[in-house]
Amino acid sequence: MRSKTHKLTEGALVVALSTILSFVSLYRLPQGGDITAFSMLPIILMSYRNGPKWGVATGFVYALVQLLLGIQNVMYCPTLLSQIGCILLDYIIPFSCLGLASYFARPFKNKILGISVSTAAVCLIRFISSFLSGILLWGAYAPAGTPVWIYSLVYNGSYMLPETILTIIGAVLICRSAKQLFVYQ
Repeated sequence: MRSKTHKLTEGALVVALSTILSFVSLYRLPQGGDITAFSMLPIILMSYRNGPKWGVATGFVYALVQLLLGIQNVMYCPTLLSQIGCILLDYIIPFSCLGLASYFARPFKNKILGISVSTAAVCLIRFISSFLSGILLWGAYAPAGTPVWIYSLVYNGSYMLPETILTIIGAVLICRSAKQLFVYQ
């Protein structure tokens, strides 16, 4: 059993690595959202190594870092309520939920299948949060005549689907080449 200090240190390194990877943008959309080089993967890995409690806590810290880096997005919201909604739906919920990956993998005996399904599950939660944000907060950007929910679905899906696929591929490749990284400590 590793010490709390060890887990805190690992969490800090994971947040730093995820933040650095978030700057490696393969494609950036005009109103926010981008496809990155595996920026969600370290948080997911933290969940596998230390459990969902530590994973969610690490994801929460990462969410705060992303919020600080993207604070100008919150300022586009005209009311305090919409700013709170932006903070919750665009930052806190989607990035914190990444730490639940190990929870979703529990029912699977096959490790690769469990990692794939659980990574897809937490990415789906992140997508749902962004989808709701698009409907509730960013609907004004929808082209005239386009239903807001379709706009949000297409816009958020255009970056979250490739980001999810890349993250699943990265997780599976790491698991196959370095299984010890996915072992609960």
